Amino acid sequence: MSWWDYGYQIAGMGNRTTLVDNNTWNNSHIALVGKAMSSSEPVAYEIMRELDVDYVLIIFGGVIGYSGDDINKFLWMVRIAEGEHPKEIKETNYFTESGEYSVGSAASETMLNCLMYKMSYYRFAELRLGYNQEGFDRTRGYVIGKKDITLEYIEEAYTSENWLVRIYKVKHPENRPVIKKNERLIRIPDTKFTKGSNKRGILRNPPVVKKGTKLPM
Repeated sequence: MSWWDYGYQIAGMGNRTTLVDNNTWNNSHIALVGKAMSSSEPVAYEIMRELDVDYVLIIFGGVIGYSGDDINKFLWMVRIAEGEHPKEIKETNYFTESGEYSVGSAASETMLNCLMYKMSYYRFAELRLGYNQEGFDRTRGYVIGKKDITLEYIEEAYTSENWLVRIYKVKHPENRPVIKKNERLIRIPDTKFTKGSNKRGILRNPPVVKKGTKLPM
């Protein structure tokens, strides 16, 4: 899965199937990809499982100062997703309180926790570019607002030397549901019968075998 801009390149150069590309006219399909990018990781994971996604590719220019990356295109993903899913995705939720688009400390919680933000800035706080602070985005000119990013449903598969290309693998669901140990116990009533006819293992009404009758010919 990637934004439609890279569909032809991935298919032609990587020989991989993509969900959307430059020739996709189904706006609902593009909007669903945009919704996945704009949603929180658990919600995005459900969408990616429905679409049978194995890998997610994004372009990130925060290290080298490339302004044509996915974070700068992200609002278009949000707008297209909102057009098809207005109840779940609202563009205003991705702005700061003053109505600006930011990836810094003033960024909204929706922005900081969406899949696109987490994939772009995962491990980014480990970098120190020149004399700038750790986590400084050269393209946006901000120190990112969330540095301790963790991933639960996807894992980093590849990041190029200059961080321009980042690919994440979608984790497969567990084969069996995980049940907490204290929830696995079956409670047995404390009542015990040990005397007389109530003793465990004693049949109160033993079965009786009755002789059958032969039917007339």
